[in-house]
Amino acid sequence: MKKPLNIKKLLLPNIPYAFIALLGTKLGQAWRLAQGADVSAKILGFLTKGLGEAFSSPLPSFHPADLLVGIVIACAIRLIVYVKGRNARKFRKNMEYGSARWGTADDIAPYAAPKLEDNIILTQTERLTMNNRPKDPKTARNKNVLVVGGSGSGKTRFFIKPNLMQLHSSYVVTDPKGSIAVECGKLMLRNGYKVKIFNSINFRKSMHYNPFAYLHSEKDILKLVTTLIANTKGDGKTGDDFWQKAETLLYTALIGYIHYEAPEEEQNFATLIEFINAMEVREDDETFENNVDLAFKELESREPNHFAVRQYKKYKLAAGKTAKSINISCGARLAPFDIQELREITLYDELELDTIGDRKTVLFLIMSDTDSTFNFLISMIYSQLFNLLCEKADDVYGGRLPVHVRCLIDECANIGQIPNLEKLMATIRSREISACLVLQAQSQLKALYKDNADTIIGNCDSSIFLGGKEPTTLKELSQALGRETIDTYNTGESRGREVSHSLNYQKLGKELATIDELAVLDGGKCILQLRGVRPFLSDKYDITRHPNYKYLSDANPRNAFDIEKYLSTRLVPKADEVYEVFDAGRV
Repeated sequence: MKKPLNIKKLLLPNIPYAFIALLGTKLGQAWRLAQGADVSAKILGFLTKGLGEAFSSPLPSFHPADLLVGIVIACAIRLIVYVKGRNARKFRKNMEYGSARWGTADDIAPYAAPKLEDNIILTQTERLTMNNRPKDPKTARNKNVLVVGGSGSGKTRFFIKPNLMQLHSSYVVTDPKGSIAVECGKLMLRNGYKVKIFNSINFRKSMHYNPFAYLHSEKDILKLVTTLIANTKGDGKTGDDFWQKAETLLYTALIGYIHYEAPEEEQNFATLIEFINAMEVREDDETFENNVDLAFKELESREPNHFAVRQYKKYKLAAGKTAKSINISCGARLAPFDIQELREITLYDELELDTIGDRKTVLFLIMSDTDSTFNFLISMIYSQLFNLLCEKADDVYGGRLPVHVRCLIDECANIGQIPNLEKLMATIRSREISACLVLQAQSQLKALYKDNADTIIGNCDSSIFLGGKEPTTLKELSQALGRETIDTYNTGESRGREVSHSLNYQKLGKELATIDELAVLDGGKCILQLRGVRPFLSDKYDITRHPNYKYLSDANPRNAFDIEKYLSTRLVPKADEVYEVFDAGRV
């Protein structure tokens, strides 16, 4: 399909040549009026008399010969300009070797909202609006942020806590050691937030989380199994994925059976452990059937095409010795659930992950920064959270959650792998969900997500470097910042009969920030990169200047949030107890 002709674009650049053509008619008229028998006399007459007579009237000449002269002159000048433009040398003064520079206040202004509370806090002077649909679409950026900083660089103090104090979204916060919940919990309660806590360090100070409560379809079962396999260790041979695939079949079959056939109160990991414990295998008797075999046989008689039955039949293709090895590997993978506290904490669910986007809620995920035994539960929560919120946004709210959900994932590399994170990072933006990945070095992400790490980083429109010395991070950042053009001069001295001196100026290219400069970056400074904008060398955010700082325990120890006291005031139902629920408004 041909594009329509843009008359305005065609005519405007040629208007000056129309005036040149009219002026050319006066020159043609002057030549025509000049007297002379030969060329030299004609030229003399043109200069002395012809020009005067021609320009005595301001109106152009419309004599055919004069019009022809004017058109020829205008066309000739237009041709000269065109040829010169095509062959012109492209000079970029002071940008010969690079145009990199640090950003200014004018560069960030279009991307920030007027009110502080409507922004993501990036640095002391830079903000990013929370509005996903700004008036000018050119300034639209996703809210995913990559924060990189070595130990002690202030990732929590200068980024996570300031953004928690903004109070414009629901928050899911990874909390190593549990300090963030203690310091910020009261602030959230004061502002009407529902506060939820999952504590993998001390289960006695935690709400219950049951992954089975969020299973609604066969694909949910597969996602749960994928997360479990990715973040726990079995007992299969290293480097051989046969065992993982075999375990996947068994887990999928058992969880499918539990989800579709077991009573609601038995849909949990404790039941899964009992199933695996009951799977006796006799290597010398292939016809032996254990209790689990009998249960699936009964289910097959009722529903031959049941999802769990189809998976279990594939698992049963394994010979006795192989099946026993698979069972051992499954038992090793679920060994943490032999701990009574862990089985109890996963009996039922209190986190209500699917409601976090309905109203303002904060979920603190407390994890150990020294022991990763139970961190697979955190990655399981994130995996289910992303999928649940995306599905609810699409199915209930027409594609966008009513309350934006921000996931502040501190120690991102230590929580384990979130399956399909590279795809989620690209799609959650439109559902009013964002993720902030906090790392000590970019190499951590590459070690965990391999080739997908670059895709994950690419889907973060904002990245902040708080300081560090990991070589790969420094090298990649230095390259990303680009090169600037600088002036240099050389001096020389020549000694002979007479001493002479020389001074030579020239331009060179230099990295905006070299690797060694980044390695010794001032502890109070940080570097912000926002897609489509020059990088910023700015001060880290001063948390004490935030209006809500006075409500943190940092400012006043009385504001410390007592997690145990908060949880003790809540009714904790037991599995074998019966309660009557009354509507207080009707009593």
